[in-house]
Amino acid sequence: MSDAINNDDYMKDRKGRLVPKGLISDYDILMDEFVNNQITEAHRVQAIIRAFKRQSFNECYAWMDLVAEKFDRKPGGVKGNVTFSSFDGTRQIKISVQESLAFGPELQVAKNIIDECLTEWSVGANKNIKAIIADAFEVDKEGNLSTTRILSLRRIKIDDVRWRTAMEAISESLQIATSKTYLNFKEKDTQGRLINIPLDLAAL
Repeated sequence: MSDAINNDDYMKDRKGRLVPKGLISDYDILMDEFVNNQITEAHRVQAIIRAFKRQSFNECYAWMDLVAEKFDRKPGGVKGNVTFSSFDGTRQIKISVQESLAFGPELQVAKNIIDECLTEWSVGANKNIKAIIADAFEVDKEGNLSTTRILSLRRIKIDDVRWRTAMEAISESLQIATSKTYLNFKEKDTQGRLINIPLDLAAL
């Protein structure tokens, strides 16, 4: 019967192979310990920040429920885009909701109608407007449409029932793809400007 491997005598390399510690330099062993210790500490700090975030959101939402009860309103609904301020106004907590938009299948209907219009307007049409309309449906390197450019088409006033139908289709195609809620802590600096208290390592 073969002897069981004592993992304490081995270290796993980049290919997943077990290498005897006796074949590994002291430098590599110390580097391994250093990196693992730092990563362990990073996980510990991450857990603290995650718990702080959860606690802060819960306490802010509790305040919002308290305000609702003060005015005899039932707590609930979307809890975002609200600011809590200290009495002197030098400190703030802000909850903001950021939504990203996407387009539903109605957009393809709108594009087909617009293409039909552009074909008929080819003679005597405003070239600048045609270029703006054509650019609105260009995709980026990732194959994504520009929400801003497409929505800007609704500001163009064209006296054609098909154009108006296409604009209605664009409006109806709008969907909320994702919604993220952010929590920011702000404090006035020596110049009286409210600035964020950064909690990400890159900003510290």
